[in-house]
Amino acid sequence: MAEVGEVLMSVLSTIRVPRPGDRVHKDECALSFSSPESEGGLYVCMNSFLGFGSQYVDRHHTRTGQRAYLHITRTRKTQKEDDNNSGSGHPPKKKPTRLAIGEWIEGGFDVEQEQYEEDVKVVIFPDRQEVTSDDLAGMPDVVRERVSLSMAGLMSADSVSHTLQVQQWDGEVRQESRHAADLKQLDNGVKIPPSGWRCEVCDLQENLWMNLTDGKVLCGRRYFDGSGGNNHALLHFQQTGHPLAVKLGTITPDGADVYSYDEDDMVLDPKLPEHLAHFGIDMMTMEKTERTMTELEIAVNQRVGEWEVIQESGTTLRPLSGPGLTGMKNLGNSCYLNSVMQVLFTVPDFQNKYVSNIDKIFDEAPSDPTQDFKTQVCRGTVTLTGILTRTRIWCACKRTHILTFLFPQGDQIGIAPRMFKALVGRGHPEFSTNRQQDAQEFLLHFINMVERNCRSGLNPSEAFRFLVEERIVCQQSQKAKYTQRVDYILQLPVPMDQATNTEELQEAERRREEADSSAGPLPTVRAQIPFTACMAALSEPEILTDFWSSAVQAKTTATKTTRFASFPDYLVIQIKKFTFGLDWVPKKLDVSIDVPDTLDLSALRGAGQQPGEELLPEVAPPPLMTPDVEVKAPVLDDSTVSQLCEMGFPLEACRKAVYYTGNTGIDAAMNWVMGHMDDPDFSAPLVLPGCSSAPGTTPTESLSEEHLATIVSMGFSRDQATKALRATSNVLERAVDWIFSHLDDLESMEVSEGGRSAADSEGSREPPPGPRVRDGPGKYELFAFISHMGTSTMCGHYVCHIKKDQQWVIFNDQKVCASEKPPKDLGYLYFYRRVAE
Repeated sequence: MAEVGEVLMSVLSTIRVPRPGDRVHKDECALSFSSPESEGGLYVCMNSFLGFGSQYVDRHHTRTGQRAYLHITRTRKTQKEDDNNSGSGHPPKKKPTRLAIGEWIEGGFDVEQEQYEEDVKVVIFPDRQEVTSDDLAGMPDVVRERVSLSMAGLMSADSVSHTLQVQQWDGEVRQESRHAADLKQLDNGVKIPPSGWRCEVCDLQENLWMNLTDGKVLCGRRYFDGSGGNNHALLHFQQTGHPLAVKLGTITPDGADVYSYDEDDMVLDPKLPEHLAHFGIDMMTMEKTERTMTELEIAVNQRVGEWEVIQESGTTLRPLSGPGLTGMKNLGNSCYLNSVMQVLFTVPDFQNKYVSNIDKIFDEAPSDPTQDFKTQVCRGTVTLTGILTRTRIWCACKRTHILTFLFPQGDQIGIAPRMFKALVGRGHPEFSTNRQQDAQEFLLHFINMVERNCRSGLNPSEAFRFLVEERIVCQQSQKAKYTQRVDYILQLPVPMDQATNTEELQEAERRREEADSSAGPLPTVRAQIPFTACMAALSEPEILTDFWSSAVQAKTTATKTTRFASFPDYLVIQIKKFTFGLDWVPKKLDVSIDVPDTLDLSALRGAGQQPGEELLPEVAPPPLMTPDVEVKAPVLDDSTVSQLCEMGFPLEACRKAVYYTGNTGIDAAMNWVMGHMDDPDFSAPLVLPGCSSAPGTTPTESLSEEHLATIVSMGFSRDQATKALRATSNVLERAVDWIFSHLDDLESMEVSEGGRSAADSEGSREPPPGPRVRDGPGKYELFAFISHMGTSTMCGHYVCHIKKDQQWVIFNDQKVCASEKPPKDLGYLYFYRRVAE
């Protein structure tokens, strides 16, 4: 023991005691998905507090020289042991009141926790000498105190995974309304009874809200499925501006649901007892009769986890495991991420980028690999694909390394991508939360991150990148305009008027209108849309009725035709199922589309300028007339621009909408936006004759040098960085997004080998400026698709089907099974790969 004590003394300066704010990774390996429950346990560096599985701890020791690690192993107790330790009874579960994990947040879900036996000791490398807590008793005080404090600190500290889960799940912390303190209440003599409420407009008796200014009792919002209410409380706010309302039926002595229409959020009202008493409601005597908004959201999240509602639930599916068949745990509505990454990691470009370079990536990783994008993508690719099935494991008895297999066998528990999700979602207002998201938006977000991190070397996102050619023909002059833009997803419209079962749909609608609401749900009749109709809607010329023609110097009618300028190696098709109704309420189209297993898009290749065809002159539209002709920028209604921006439209598109509609109001501007969303320059800066820059942009001399340096560090030139910042009002985050969505505008970008056409590679001519794209035949075969279940992208569930060795496999989070009947007609995102001719 004296020898071990001397070794500990020699490394004592490298052993730290965790302090508040230190990131402790004691739940999973930074380079794999090993955990304390995995074979070999987890080694936590007692200096950096990074965790490493048994297959990677030697790498970290060799690279850093760190010798002291806290070795944590957990072994699940048997059911008998659990029962013996459980006592004579079980306390009743508390009802959840917050959308949180009860283990971490008071009022959250009471989750059943598995019981483990835990073994903790210090291991000194390279000889792997072990030191237990009992061993420390006989060592010098300075050694015993430092090591004991470090061990205790590491075990008691909240792990990074724990902290992230708390932050992501605990989304129900309400803020005090800014209207509560000085809320004006009308002395109108209104008194509200303690029960028997009805909407004063439509007589609904559920989901009722009382306005705290005038005491009006009205129904709540209409939900996506048509239930809930008739929006009368919201309409009342829009007419009166009275901001706060309380949900009747949720009032108890402890509080109630209060919503601020002005702040568009659930809020706290510290004066709620006083505000209720004004209308005769004694808060202390009220009882709860309706579910709170949090309980309703919890109910939705509980239903999401009920796999019987998922496709193929009526079939006994055969579980699968092995290389490329590893499931991913749902971290709380993370099924969108799981489905997208399962598909992407089957693409050879991603495998070649990350798997074949695993040693280089891990060796070049920064001191904290949990914050390195390439490292985290690499560990995910390697683990899910199972390509790297062998790794080096230290064999203590032989003092050497042996080879072992890592992929799961038999019943699998899946991997939990906590580090990966935290990294790719960091700083994003949506993907950093535990709310459900749109898989298509996440796919583009991830591709954007890959673009940013692959400015040199192989870029796997090029497999999906293609050029779109848009040809606009002025119908008055017959002159044309050609533009090209980069895209990664082909969005197919759903022409509902082309349904082949129109009579059946009309009959179902008639029965729905005549049916008694108490009779229960009617059988679902789904619109059947031919895939050829979707392709025709995409390829047919679109009529532009408000096109400004530079040839005739006036607004006229034009046609726009969209074609492929290049065909990617892998083609992603999105079925545009999510749309808006006439009342601007988001809804999902319930359709069945006969998506084919093979595609031939050769007829959709663009041909460019036709012989004898004249091009539209490059002349900008006339500037908006202003009283002062010396003013170089147009006078735009800032309030209208702001309203459009709040709806999620790009700033420059909002400026154009206000400019081209002559400041005539939000309705005209909104109509312009909806009519020009597909314009190739929809979000490009508004540049007018005589203006030195686009309105609202920043002159070059006032650009942030720090922002310029950041973009240049990504591999772009200073001129490109300047252009991006000027186009986005010097906002760094927007500039980075802009530069990656305008690669075709950046002149120094080169076309990759193969080019856009054979002519580009002939002789020694320089390739034309443009993005790096691949090209080839337009023939494809389906190899994967992602399906969505639910009424909105903000709720429901995602699963993916992937074709592996001629067998369709369903990936439903951590459940991986052989698919018996893949629902190809109900998909949302379809993934095709090029077929070699």
